[in-house]
Amino acid sequence: MANRYTWASTIVLTGMLFLTACSGKKMTKVTPPTAPAPVAPTATLSASPNVIQQGQATTLTWQTTGATEIAIAGLGTVSASGSRSLAPNSTQTYTLTASGGGGTTEARAMVTVNPKAAAAAAAAPSDGATLAKNLKDVFFDFNVAALRSDEVPVAQNDAHLLAQHPEVSVLIEGHCDDRGSEEYNLALGVSRASAVKTALVQQGLDPARIKTVSYGKEKPFCTQEDESCWQQNRRDHFVVQP
Repeated sequence: MANRYTWASTIVLTGMLFLTACSGKKMTKVTPPTAPAPVAPTATLSASPNVIQQGQATTLTWQTTGATEIAIAGLGTVSASGSRSLAPNSTQTYTLTASGGGGTTEARAMVTVNPKAAAAAAAAPSDGATLAKNLKDVFFDFNVAALRSDEVPVAQNDAHLLAQHPEVSVLIEGHCDDRGSEEYNLALGVSRASAVKTALVQQGLDPARIKTVSYGKEKPFCTQEDESCWQQNRRDHFVVQP
C-alpha cells in the first residue's frame, strides 16, 4: 500500500509542477515596439537665373517632403513642389519654410538684381579709351586663383561699366609674380583670367564679349624682388577691344 501512495504522490506533485511551469510561461508580457520618431521635413529652393537685370524675370523652383505646411515669404502658402516666375526690382532673398510633425526646415535662394544700364548712362565713359581707364585691375593673393573678398566689388564695378557699352569687347590678361616655373604660372594665369570672366558673366555680361589670355610671369608690371612688387604682378588686366 505504501508504494501505491508514494507513486500517487509523485504523479500528483509532477503534475502540479508542470502546470505551474506552463502557467508561468503564459504570464510572460510582450513589450510592444517603440514607434519611430517623426522625420523632419526636407526642402530645397533655387532661382534660375540667380543674377538678372532690372526688368528681367527669374524662376523660383522648390521641392519638399514630409511637410504639411509650406510657405514662401512674400508669396504665401505654396504646394509641396512647384515653380513660379518673378521679376523683382531689387536684390531679394526668398525663404521657404516647410513644417510638419518632425519639425520645421527652411531653404533660401538669393536673386541679385543689377540696375539697368540706362540708369547710369550719364556717368558712362564716352569712348573705348576712357572706358579702358575706368576699368580696374583685379588683384590676387599668392598662389591663388579665386577672387579675394575685397576684389569682388572691383569686378562687379567693371561689369557695370561694360554693361553700359554692349558694343565693346574685352580681353582679360592673367598675370603672376615671378616665383614658380613658367608652365605653372601660365596655368595659374589662365585660372585667374577665367575667374574674373566668370564673375563678369554672373553679373549678366555676354560671355561672347570676353576673351582671356595668360601671360604668367612674362609681362611683369614691377620688377623688384619683394612682396610690394610681387603683389602688383598678381593681377588680371583689361584690354578694351572695340
